[in-house]
Amino acid sequence: MTSEAPKPLILVADDDAEMRQVVKRGLAPLGADLIEARDGEHALTRILEETPDLVVLDVMMPGLSGWEICKHLRSKPELAGTKVLMLTGIGHTMNEMTSPLFGADAYLDKPVDIAELLVTARRLLEEAAAEA
Repeated sequence: MTSEAPKPLILVADDDAEMRQVVKRGLAPLGADLIEARDGEHALTRILEETPDLVVLDVMMPGLSGWEICKHLRSKPELAGTKVLMLTGIGHTMNEMTSPLFGADAYLDKPVDIAELLVTARRLLEEAAAEA
C-alpha cells in the first residue's frame, strides 16, 4: 500500500470576499486544501494555528496589512518554510520594490491573471516541498 503525500494547505487572505473566491477558484486545480481569512488579524491567527504551505496575501487589509503579516511570519523560525505570495493593486513598480523588503517569495498585481496565479502558486509549493 502506498501512502499518499499530504495535500498542501493554502491560506487566501483578502478583505474582499469576491476576490477570495476568485483566487480560490483559480487555485482549485492544485488540489490543495484552501482556507481563507477576511482581514489581517484573522490571517495571522490562521497562519499561526494552521501553518499553511502557502499564504496568498492582499497587501491592503483592515488591521494588519499583508506586509505586516509577511514581516511577522518571517520573524518566526517555525514558519520559515511557509511561502508568501502578495497580491495588490498598488501598481507593479511599488509591488516590485516593497514585496521583497518584507520577505515575500513572489508578488502579482491585481487584477490578477488566473493562469499566472496558478503557475506562481505551483512553483512556490514545489519550492516549499523541496525545502522540507
